[in-house]
Amino acid sequence: MLLSNARLGDQVADIRIDNGVIAEIGSIGTGDVDLAERFVVPGPWDNHVHFTQWALSSQRLDVSAANSAAETAAIVGEAIGRDMLVGVGFRDGLWPDVPSREVLDRVSADVPVVLLSGDLHAAWLNSAALAKFGYAGHETGLLREDDAFVVSKQLSTVPDEISDGWVLSAGEAAARRGVVGIVDLEMAWNLEHWARRAAAGFDTQRVEFGIYPQHLERAISEGLSTGRSVSELVTVGSFKAITDGSLNTRTAYVHDHYDDGTLGLLTIPPEQLVPLMSAAATAGIRSAIHAIGDHANTLVLDAFETVGGGGRVEHAQLLSDSDLPRFAQLGVEVSVQPQHLIDDRDVADRIWPGRTGRAYAFRSLLDAGATLLFGSDAPVAALDPWVAMAAAVGRTTDGREPWHPEQRVTSREALAASVRSSIAIGQPADLVVTEHEAQTASAEQLRGMPVAATLLAGRFTHNDL
Repeated sequence: MLLSNARLGDQVADIRIDNGVIAEIGSIGTGDVDLAERFVVPGPWDNHVHFTQWALSSQRLDVSAANSAAETAAIVGEAIGRDMLVGVGFRDGLWPDVPSREVLDRVSADVPVVLLSGDLHAAWLNSAALAKFGYAGHETGLLREDDAFVVSKQLSTVPDEISDGWVLSAGEAAARRGVVGIVDLEMAWNLEHWARRAAAGFDTQRVEFGIYPQHLERAISEGLSTGRSVSELVTVGSFKAITDGSLNTRTAYVHDHYDDGTLGLLTIPPEQLVPLMSAAATAGIRSAIHAIGDHANTLVLDAFETVGGGGRVEHAQLLSDSDLPRFAQLGVEVSVQPQHLIDDRDVADRIWPGRTGRAYAFRSLLDAGATLLFGSDAPVAALDPWVAMAAAVGRTTDGREPWHPEQRVTSREALAASVRSSIAIGQPADLVVTEHEAQTASAEQLRGMPVAATLLAGRFTHNDL
């Protein structure tokens, strides 16, 4: 394929693609596709998604607009039917009232209701749902961390032919936003799901999938290792472990107490984490470890120092100043989700007072030599790489003043944190064609970036030219 009149920064050139890679760049001649001087950059990845959950979320009630438990219950009451109702997106960190099973019971009668929090670390159930999922008699109906994950996993038990159809649609939607690859950290035995989907024709993104502690022994026994190909587009990713909770639930593990006197929740202490990471490393599986609070990040970096070999920290939302240089020193990448800073700025100011200058500290991390990887954590935030870039560049929406503007990054840096290739001979022809120059775009332009086309290995997965 020959793409003619592609704008590459300050120059206009033609791009010849052979066998899925860029074979030539220059003044080549009339091509198969005239890009009419539209901009071409490497296609972005989303480095942290829960893809089945993201696909399922399109089928669930969105309660994210609610500003209280009472408002949420009202939304549920309007949507209630005869069958179980599942909703997503509540964020109770700033609510004036508290979620309770009684609040939901008043609008749902005997119909089971399960609401998953925006960060997926909590599940709010009415009495009927508590009985259905084995939590009858629970005092509040608000389940956190592992209990919430148990319920979420059961809700994801959908026939493969149905869920795979939703996943296919989600992949097509992601391609329309220029996404060429995802890191799927669904809490499941992902090898089975992605091998099946690839065989059935899923071909809109490259996929790396994670392995959780409950599946690590099986992965090792089956000879899985990071980078091993499952199909042309699907490869084995990293070992994923969750060491603390989240900001909105006050379960992120921190050095300084929350206003309720707690320090959060350490879900996997170092004496358990290090042997797991060591076993994974011995098998050739890199680690990607969830750490949100500053104390959790310190402990995870300590674990990487003990195990060696580098890897990734997922989220790194609050960091101690002394830990900033350790990422580069240890070869540990920082997988962050910039849109979370937009969604969480108010609750962070309340829950982490005096500490938010080192929250979502992207500028400080880059200046300390760290490698940033951008993602969404979908369905916690929308699977849209331009939204993530915009959040990191602007650190604000809706006309509000930027939140800690000293931590902003440039558009060029945001794009670099979102891609895995370059426009160069021999590189994969994973490309996105845009109407604005991504490397110099404003935050506003990034957030609404018009994507004219997406190519994966030189094949159009989206074409609006």
